[in-house]
Amino acid sequence: MKDEQKFEIERAFDLLPHVVGGSWATIWFRLNQKKNPTREEFREKVIEYFKMLEQLSQALPENDTFKEMNSYIKRRYNEEIEMIRAGDNKEIEKRYQRYMDYA
Repeated sequence: MKDEQKFEIERAFDLLPHVVGGSWATIWFRLNQKKNPTREEFREKVIEYFKMLEQLSQALPENDTFKEMNSYIKRRYNEEIEMIRAGDNKEIEKRYQRYMDYA
């Protein structure tokens, strides 16, 4: 697959974990007045909300035209979850620290 074919999907996966997962997790913790979640709790809540986008990652047709792209999307989706869980998504880690600093 050519880089230009996956460019938009890459950008989406660069943004969705922290824009959707991180934002919704922060709202959840604030409204539940949980001021000191552990990093692991925060990451798991981010993953919980990010997983709500799974249906979007399955939106392209399952045919030969999209086979390679669907494979890439599935792989990247799972990689993002593992990166969040391992603390390797720097944007999520920044969101956590910001929450702890200002909660």
